[in-house]
Amino acid sequence: MKKIKSILALSFIALTVLSCNKEDAPGQSNQESLKVTPEVLNKISSLSLNTSDVKVIKNTKLDGTTEDAFLIEGDIIITQDQLKKMDLHGGITTEQYRTTNLVSAPRTIKVVGLTGTGTATSLSANMITGLQAAVNRYNSLGLSINFTLTFSSSTAGANIVVARQVGSAGGVAGFPSGGAPYSSVTLYSGLDTYSTGVNAHVAAHEIGHCIGLRHTDWFSRQSCGQNASEGTAGVGAILIPGTPSGYDATSFMRACFSSSETGAFNANDVTALNYLY
Repeated sequence: MKKIKSILALSFIALTVLSCNKEDAPGQSNQESLKVTPEVLNKISSLSLNTSDVKVIKNTKLDGTTEDAFLIEGDIIITQDQLKKMDLHGGITTEQYRTTNLVSAPRTIKVVGLTGTGTATSLSANMITGLQAAVNRYNSLGLSINFTLTFSSSTAGANIVVARQVGSAGGVAGFPSGGAPYSSVTLYSGLDTYSTGVNAHVAAHEIGHCIGLRHTDWFSRQSCGQNASEGTAGVGAILIPGTPSGYDATSFMRACFSSSETGAFNANDVTALNYLY
């Protein structure tokens, strides 16, 4: 989810609006073998995802190798193979929605936050506190999925690895596949200067993508100061019953976030999570 403007440029505004990730993901290149073709954009559009700023990045996998992948809506990573296999159906008339790709439940999801002295990918103190708060909030709901969280330099047995990379405030993640959550969350170093509440919000948001949630204001991106749909409302997203229509200004899954976030779920977020899991 793309930053609206530079934070410094908006310093005169009392409530700075930020996106869920940085302006440009690290490792980008215009010479990638993967191309954003009209066919790719058509498929992305059919999934009700935003096609206005699709990029190709080098995504670093857990084993340290890289792969070409599409960066969509600023914080969603999808490989070409994953894109070919995704086929979403249904409609969306309210602000809470999901993909057809969910995590098989019941299950325990092991989350590892990377730590270690002198390691570039180690989480900052604010990230560690925020990630712990995010996991605690998920577990407090008594869902059919629950999370364990350890902080370590070892990723052995992890289902989701949370790591830090250099970049402006925000993060990236992806969608579930084969009943398993997306395997990684990247938090960018711009979050280091923000509150633990903002860090908790971004961590919870990216974990939300990992378990199948999508942006709640996909139809307007109003949280980003925009008025543009991320896709065609008639296809690609599945209604979560019991959630209200229209813009939800406090949902943790809205496209952009503010500097005053606490990381808490609102009542509609809780309804959506309890319905799914």
